[in-house]
Amino acid sequence: RFRSLSRRALRCKSVAANERALQYRVGEQIHGFTVEQVTAVPELFLTAVKLSHDGTGARYLHVAREDSNNLFSVQFRTTPMDSTGVPHILEHTVLCGSQKYPCRDPFFKMLNRSLSTFMNAFTASDYTLYPFSTQNPKDFQNLLSVYLDAAFFPCLRQLDFWQEGWRLEHENPADPQTPLVFKGVVFNEMKGAFVNNERIFAQHLQNKILPDHTYGVISGGDPLCIPDLTWEQLKQFHATHYHPSNSRFFTYGNFPLEQHLKQIHEEALVKFERIESNTDIPKQKLWEKPREHRVTCGLDSFAADPSKQTTVSVSYLLTDITDTFETFTLSLLSSLLVDGPNSPFYKALIESGVGTDFSPDVGFNGSTREAYFSVGLQGIAERDIVTVKQIIDRTVDEVIVKGFEEDRIEALLHKIEIQLKHQSTSFGLALTSYIASCWNQDGDPVELLKIADKVSQFRQCLKENPRFLQEKVKTYFKDNPHKLTLSMSPEEDYHDKQAKMEAEKLEKKVNALSEEEKTQIFEKGLELIALQSKPQDTSCLPALQVSDIEPKIPFTVLETALTADEIPVQYCAQPTNGVVYFRAVSSLNTLPEELKPYVPLFCSVITKMGCGALDYREQAQKIELKTGGMSVNPHIIPDDSHLDVYEQGVLFSSLCLDRNLPDMMNLWSEIFNNPRFEEEEHFRVLVKKTAQELSNGIPDCGHLYASIRASKNLTPSGELQEMFSGMDQVKLMKRIAEMPDIKPILRKLPRIKKYLLNSDNIRCSVNAAPQQIPEASKEVENFLKGIARSKKERKPVRPHVIEKSSEVKPVGSEMVTGVQITRKLVNDPTFKPCQMKTHFVLPFPVNYIGECIRTVPYMAADYASLRILARLMTAKFLHTEIREKGGAYGGGAKLSPNGIFTFYSYRDPNSLATLKAFEKAVEWAKSGEFTQQDIDEAKLAVFAAVDAPIAPSDKGMGHFLYGISDEMKQSHREQLFAVNSDNLVAVSNKYLAVGKSTRGQAILGPENADITKDPSWVKR
Repeated sequence: RFRSLSRRALRCKSVAANERALQYRVGEQIHGFTVEQVTAVPELFLTAVKLSHDGTGARYLHVAREDSNNLFSVQFRTTPMDSTGVPHILEHTVLCGSQKYPCRDPFFKMLNRSLSTFMNAFTASDYTLYPFSTQNPKDFQNLLSVYLDAAFFPCLRQLDFWQEGWRLEHENPADPQTPLVFKGVVFNEMKGAFVNNERIFAQHLQNKILPDHTYGVISGGDPLCIPDLTWEQLKQFHATHYHPSNSRFFTYGNFPLEQHLKQIHEEALVKFERIESNTDIPKQKLWEKPREHRVTCGLDSFAADPSKQTTVSVSYLLTDITDTFETFTLSLLSSLLVDGPNSPFYKALIESGVGTDFSPDVGFNGSTREAYFSVGLQGIAERDIVTVKQIIDRTVDEVIVKGFEEDRIEALLHKIEIQLKHQSTSFGLALTSYIASCWNQDGDPVELLKIADKVSQFRQCLKENPRFLQEKVKTYFKDNPHKLTLSMSPEEDYHDKQAKMEAEKLEKKVNALSEEEKTQIFEKGLELIALQSKPQDTSCLPALQVSDIEPKIPFTVLETALTADEIPVQYCAQPTNGVVYFRAVSSLNTLPEELKPYVPLFCSVITKMGCGALDYREQAQKIELKTGGMSVNPHIIPDDSHLDVYEQGVLFSSLCLDRNLPDMMNLWSEIFNNPRFEEEEHFRVLVKKTAQELSNGIPDCGHLYASIRASKNLTPSGELQEMFSGMDQVKLMKRIAEMPDIKPILRKLPRIKKYLLNSDNIRCSVNAAPQQIPEASKEVENFLKGIARSKKERKPVRPHVIEKSSEVKPVGSEMVTGVQITRKLVNDPTFKPCQMKTHFVLPFPVNYIGECIRTVPYMAADYASLRILARLMTAKFLHTEIREKGGAYGGGAKLSPNGIFTFYSYRDPNSLATLKAFEKAVEWAKSGEFTQQDIDEAKLAVFAAVDAPIAPSDKGMGHFLYGISDEMKQSHREQLFAVNSDNLVAVSNKYLAVGKSTRGQAILGPENADITKDPSWVKR
C-alpha cells in the first residue's frame, strides 16, 4: 500500500508550484512588477519567472519548485576601489539595526526568533548577497521584512561601525592607562583569514590577473588598510550601491510569488525612484605579453618537508562569464584537465613528485567578470619553479595534439546527470550562489539553469568537430598572452613583519591624536561597552511562537531484512529521482590497537589504489563513469544512553543512477575482496596530498581541532576522535609524508583490510525509489554473498562488547517491518575522565579556543535542558562577550550527541580572557537571569536545527548510523518542549559549575606569556 500511495502523492506534489508559475504571461503586471519571461526547466523540475520592477528597474527572478524549503536573497553589485573592506564592513553593519527594527543586531536576534533553515550574508569580490531560507510561511514574511529593512534602511550608527569594522580603544576599555590598540570584528576576521596561505595565494592571484579595476583590491579588507576607512565613507558606499536600481532579487520554492512581490514592493521599493547605478565593471584590458609576480607568506608548521614550501601557478584569462555556453564548455574543459588521476595535469604535475598538491584555486574560476583558469603546484622547492612552468607548457602542447579520451568526456557528462538528479535540501541556496556572478554582470540567469540544453549543444559541437576541445586549449592556453605566473614563498618572520606593520600603522594613528581626541576615544570606548552591556528591547522584531512548532515529527517508514548470511540491510523507499544510495558500516572491534592510527589514511586511499583487474587510473575512470562517488570514512558513534559506550567502525557510502547499480556494487566487491596495495609511488602521492590538505585546513577549522583536543580525556571515544580527526592525525600524516621509505606504512594497509573488509561485523542500507528496491535488494545480497567471511573467529581487541538492538516499533497505521539491527558497541569500564589543558603554539595572529565538559548522553532527561541552555548562553551572553566586546569573529556553546558540552571561539584576539568569559557565562546561567521569552527563543533556535529538512537520500540514517529511532527523536522532542527555567538553572549548577564535572581546555594560537607561566598548561 505504501508504495503506490507515496508515488501518487509525489506526482501531485511536484506540479503544483510549477503549474502556478506557468500561468503567468509576459507583460502581466503584478504589484509594481512586470513579467518579462516564463521558462520551464523540466530537468530541474522548476519554472523560472523573470520580472523587473517598474519604478526602480530592480531585477527579480522567481524559481517555482515544489520544495518546502523556500529561499529569498537580495544581492547588490558592490565594486570597492580600495582594500579598506568597505563592502564587507557594510555587510556586517547593515545587520546591526534599521529604521523599522532599531534594536541592536536584529540579524543575530532573528536567529532565535525564527525557524530559519539558513540565514547569512556574503561579501564576494564584486557583489554582496543576503540569503535566508525557511519552511514556514509566516517566518518567511518575518525574515523578509527584517532583511528588506536592513538592506535598504539601515541605521549605520557610528558605534556599530566601530564594533563591526574597526576602532581605536584601550586594551582595557575601563582603564585609560592601558595602551590603545586596534579592535573590531571584521579587523580580526581578516587577520584570521590571512593566516591561511591558500587564502593569501588565491587573493594575490585574483588581484594580479585582473589588476585594473575592483578585482585589483581585497573586497573583504586588508587588515593594514581597514583602519583607513571612515564612517562617512561607509555611509556613502551604502547610498551609491544599496539602491533597488543596483539590486537583484531571487526567490525559490513553493510559496506564492504574488505575496513576495507585494511585500517587497510595499515595504521597500515603492520608497525609491530609479537611478543610474554606475557600478558596471569594465572588461580587463588584455596584456600583450605574459607577466610574473612573486609574493610571500608565513611558514607552514606542518609542512612535510620544511625546505619545500613554495607554491607556483600559471593562470590564463578566459572569456566573459555572461557567454554561458562558452563558460560551460570551459568549466568542463577545466575538469578534464585537472580532475582525478586520469587528467593530464594530475599525471604531469602531481605524479612528478615535485610538489605535494595542486596550487590553491586550481581549475576554472567563474566568479569574476572574465573567468580564469589556474594550474600549478604547492609544496615545491624554490628551485623547481622553472621545472613546474616547463611541465605546464609541455602538457598544454600534448593536450593540443592528443585531446581527451571519449570515456573521460562521458564520465564528466554522467557526473552532470547525477548532479541534476541528486536532491539536496538546500537547492535554493545552491541556485542563488550558482547564478550570482553571471547575473551580477547582467548575464541571463535563466540560461544558466538550462543545463540539459548545454549538454546537447556540447555533444553537438564535439560531433561536428572532434578537435573542438583541443582548439579551445590552443586558443586559451597556448596563444593567450594574458598569462600570469605567480609564485609564493614563505618568510621566516612573515607574521612578525605583519605585526610590525600593524604596530607602525597604530603608532602613526595614535601620534596624530590630540589630547582631546584621546579623551573622546576613552569616553566612546566606555559608551560602546555600556551599549553592549545594556539589556535590549527586542519587542520591535517579529517572532514565531513555540506554539508554531509542529508537536510531532513525521515518521519514516523503514524495512530491515536479513540476508542469507544474517547480515541486516535497512531499506528506505524514497522519491530519489532515479538515484540509488548505498551505505555500509563495518566494525573496528577486532582491529589491533597499533593499526588504529592508520585507519583514516586507509579510508582515504582504499578507493584510489586500484582493485581487481583495474589499476588506480582505470578504477578512478570506472567510479566516475558508473557512480556519483564512493567514499570511506571513520565512524565513531556515541551510545545514546551511556557516555562510556560507543561504536567504532568505518562507513562506506556511494550513489549511482539506478541503471548503474550492478556496476557500482561490483566495484565495491572488488574493493572489498581484491584491493591493490602495490603502487608505492601512487601511495606516496596520496599521502603527501592528504598531509597538505590537513595542514591547509587548520586555520579554517581551528576551533574544531581545539574542541576535539579539549574533549580527548573526557570519554573513551574522545581519544579515538583525537587520533582520527584531531591534531594527532595532522601530526601523524606529517610524519608519514616525511618518511624517506614509506613501505612500512603501505604494509599496514593489507593488515587493516583483513580486519575491516569482510562480512563479519557489517550492516548495510539502501535508499531508493519504491520500484527500485527489489532490484537493489538483489544486488546488495549478491555483494554480501561475494565478500569474504573470516576463516577463524576474531576476538574483539577490547573484551567489553555490548550488543545493542535498535528499537523499531509499529508507527500509527504503518508497520516498520522486519528485524532489528544489532550494533556491537564497546565499553571501557576502567575509564576515568581527567582534566587536561593544551596550548598548540602556531604562527597565527589570532586564537582558536575550545573548552569541553562531560555531561549526559542523548536519552538522559537533562540532555534536552543542556541543549536549550547552550543555545541560550550563545545568544544571550557569549555573543555579546566574545564577539561584540571581545572582537572575535565568532564563538558560543553547543552540546554534541556524545554528551560533551563545548564552549568555543574562533579568530579570537583573546585567549585567557575568553576562558574567563566561558566561566562568567556559567555564573550567568546559574543566576537564572533570563526571561521566559529568552527560553522560548532558544527553543525556536534548537527546533530550527532539529527540524532542518532531510533529503530523500538521508532519510532513515539516524536509525541506521546512530541507532536513534523516530520514537526516540519524538521523546527527545517532548523533553525539549518541556524545558523550563528551573531545569536550566539546575543543569548549570549540576554539570557546568566549576568543580562539578570533568573539563578540558585547548587553545591553538600564538605564543602566550601568561600560559607559558602556568604549569597546568601543556605546550605542544
